[in-house]
Amino acid sequence: MNHPVKIKNALVSVYYKDNLAPLIKLLNKYGVTFYSTGGTEAFIREQGVDVVAVEDLTSYPSILGGRVKTLHPKIFGGILARRPLAGDQEQLAQYEIPEIDLVIVDLYPFEETVASGAPEQDIIEKIDIGGISLIRAAAKNFNDVVIISSKSDYQELEGMLATQDGQTTLEQRKEFAKRAFNTSSHYDTAIFNYFNQEGPLSVFKQSVQQAQALRYGENPHQKGTFFGNLEAMFDKLNGKELSYNNLVDVDAAVAIIDEFNDPTFAILKHTNACGVASRSTIKQAWIDALACDPVSAFGGVLITNGEIDQETANEINNLFFEVLIAPSYTEGALHVLTAKKNRIILKRKDVQLPKEQFKTLLNGVIVQDKDHTVEGPEEMTTVTEVQPTTAQLNDLYFANKIVKHTKSNTIVFAKNNTLVASGVGQTSRVDALKQAIEKAQSFGFDIKGSVMASDAFFPFPDCVEIAGDAGVAAVLQPGGSIKDQLSIDMANEKGVAMVITGVRHFKH
Repeated sequence: MNHPVKIKNALVSVYYKDNLAPLIKLLNKYGVTFYSTGGTEAFIREQGVDVVAVEDLTSYPSILGGRVKTLHPKIFGGILARRPLAGDQEQLAQYEIPEIDLVIVDLYPFEETVASGAPEQDIIEKIDIGGISLIRAAAKNFNDVVIISSKSDYQELEGMLATQDGQTTLEQRKEFAKRAFNTSSHYDTAIFNYFNQEGPLSVFKQSVQQAQALRYGENPHQKGTFFGNLEAMFDKLNGKELSYNNLVDVDAAVAIIDEFNDPTFAILKHTNACGVASRSTIKQAWIDALACDPVSAFGGVLITNGEIDQETANEINNLFFEVLIAPSYTEGALHVLTAKKNRIILKRKDVQLPKEQFKTLLNGVIVQDKDHTVEGPEEMTTVTEVQPTTAQLNDLYFANKIVKHTKSNTIVFAKNNTLVASGVGQTSRVDALKQAIEKAQSFGFDIKGSVMASDAFFPFPDCVEIAGDAGVAAVLQPGGSIKDQLSIDMANEKGVAMVITGVRHFKH
């Protein structure tokens, strides 16, 4: 049923007044009576439009420093009255309450205030009481009332009214009500999560306002959606839309590159690094990262922490890749890289990332802190007779950064700030080690003198024995096995230095 409603009276009280003026003028053209408060009341008068102060309607002033303005039966009665019910109409007449057919209200900027680092008292004052109540009341009575809870809806309502002679349909009002309940629930979630920061989590609540439909999920038969604001994180300079798998890989790429301060290039495939190198220039970092595993690099995701110039772009241009991410590009580099229209070229922005991660599992959700720990030389305890050199400690630190972001079970070989090879996602640590050795040999890398990092302890000395025989000079592991001493003894026997960090880096 269409059930058109012509707007006669409107309550307008907003924090953001962008693009509001044209809507006010159109409503005035249709003879709508306005009720308002404070700054919005003054704004409406500035448009040359008459407005009734809420205080004049309620016969009650704004009190408690503005905390109580609209919380009054003459306001909520006009919003919540059921127009078809004779009893409601009799009470409206008895108490001289006007029917309010349109409510335009937004909320205090709570999230923005929290993000600004404001003191707690300022944050508390941005918890909206009257606004949230008005929004819920109007949305509940969508049968007869239009609720506009966001400035992004001003122009849409203006277009509807202009083409429908100042009326709205039931379907339109119900859609605005849905958006309003989204506004109110998101707002309450933000407030709850602010108060829920301390201590163990007892409730899981998340609300993300923006959604982007993806072509599909991991596979074409699966639906996929990204919830979030990619435009806040990246400027997309070229290429097709990011897919589900692209996004998963991009997330992994961002996580690993943020471990490095020196000019670094990383190449990822299926979230695992297949090439990483830190050098004095981005171009040389790219060349040496690619040399690690040029086969796996085909169709990969590339990321760097420095500007890409045209000379580097010419080198990258020789490889087929899905996504390239950098903080900046020269004009010449973009000319080279955007020649192929499907390549996704992203310019990364400086955005604070979440400190927690979660995923659905079984019939619920699991949440954890992100792994922000990585142990450098000062956290490495040497447990062998052979002491690692300064260069080896630096390489162990480099390898530890990579092993932390690689699927378990994993072994990483590194030398001279370069990923030599890795064994990833294996069901045994020995298999991961053997895979890494085989990959290094297949691409002509000499393991002798390299260092080895393991994401977890060695349950037996076999990995250390194999690594020692392959020529590995130093080993990093978290330790913690009841048979740690056997691995230490094997390292001593093979003349290999071993350090223990005390921190495991499983990545499942």
